[in-house]
Amino acid sequence: MRGFAMRFRGILRSKNVAELGVWLTDAHQSGLYAMQRFTRTLRRDIDAVRSAVTESWSNGQTEGQINRLKTLKRAMYGRAGPELLRARMLPLQPPSPTEIEADPI
Repeated sequence: MRGFAMRFRGILRSKNVAELGVWLTDAHQSGLYAMQRFTRTLRRDIDAVRSAVTESWSNGQTEGQINRLKTLKRAMYGRAGPELLRARMLPLQPPSPTEIEADPI
């Protein structure tokens, strides 16, 4: 299984679409149920898989922000309302000069 994972990683890094077809065939014929299931899933939308191999862009930043939001929501579930969620999600704003002057500290 590790060998197939490493080959797949190599295909993604080298952007070699021709090797993808060979890998799919080898992985499907491996006899490993997990690999067979994975190849069946990839073949369902092979055009998207080929595009993912060849294109240089990714949605990693978007997925990271979604993961961050879900983590915060889980951590605060049942304990906080939308105000606290908003306060935790929005970046801190530096205080304005008027706020600094008004602060007696």
